[in-house]
Amino acid sequence: MVTTTPETTGRRAGASAADAHRGFRPRSRHGRRWTRTTAGVVVALVFLAPYLVMLIGSVKRHAEILRIPPTYLPTEWIPSNYLTMWSTPEAPLPYNLASTLIISLCGTVLVLAVALPAAYYTAKHPFPGRAVFLLLVLATQMLQPTVLAPGLFRQFLALGIDDTWLAMILVNAAFNLSFAVWIMHSFFAGLPKEIDEAALVDGASKLQTLRHVTLPLVWPGIVTAIIFTFIACWNEFAASLVILTTAENQPLSVAITKFVGQYDSAWHYVFAVSIVSIVPVVILFALVEKRLVAGLTAGAVK
Repeated sequence: MVTTTPETTGRRAGASAADAHRGFRPRSRHGRRWTRTTAGVVVALVFLAPYLVMLIGSVKRHAEILRIPPTYLPTEWIPSNYLTMWSTPEAPLPYNLASTLIISLCGTVLVLAVALPAAYYTAKHPFPGRAVFLLLVLATQMLQPTVLAPGLFRQFLALGIDDTWLAMILVNAAFNLSFAVWIMHSFFAGLPKEIDEAALVDGASKLQTLRHVTLPLVWPGIVTAIIFTFIACWNEFAASLVILTTAENQPLSVAITKFVGQYDSAWHYVFAVSIVSIVPVVILFALVEKRLVAGLTAGAVK
């Protein structure tokens, strides 16, 4: 004969409640997962829609893009637009692409060469007025190339380097230096000083400590600074439009405007050049996505 006590009854009731709860939880989580997935797909489609329009428009005929009512898919696919655009009379695109690459790469390297030691010194060596110095560095972010472009043109004209790649490399480096210093400064400052002291005790010099100990630890911050600097240089428009007057020296961001006229615009080439200018940045993001995310989220959780 099995006897029941209040304790066994309570345990059975608790087990039944737990089983019911466990049976309900997967359905609840499953529903939330589908909700998040659906919301993510909708948001992705909203942001990807302009790029899909550009991609489809880049393989249409010029007359079909202007057709009323518009057609979403081309009646005839013209992928040869990506070949013919390089020899159009509106803009020397091969030179423009080379100009964009050289200015962006050299500007990024110059920013890294200056910002890296500046961020390391300001983070590891307290000095009088350091806070004021960092505040002034941050204040330079308020000055945009659009406002300073005429003055920069006059200055480069006096120096004899107007309408040159060197002028734009200096401009891009100057306007992206403060961001790189600030983001790398926060990474250097977040490292315990005992790490450097331990390396010095083991016989490493300051340069060896920086190279073999400190830099690997702050590499996500360095990658973040490099990516944002490169993209800012790649997309720069206002200063390039004023300073670079020769068509061959202008970057893609300026060259693309040559296809937009007062009475007619070659929209199929505008879309094609836009896609070509986006691809290198997308590839760069895909290659360094993990380190970029680590650099952006570092220090968010203590």
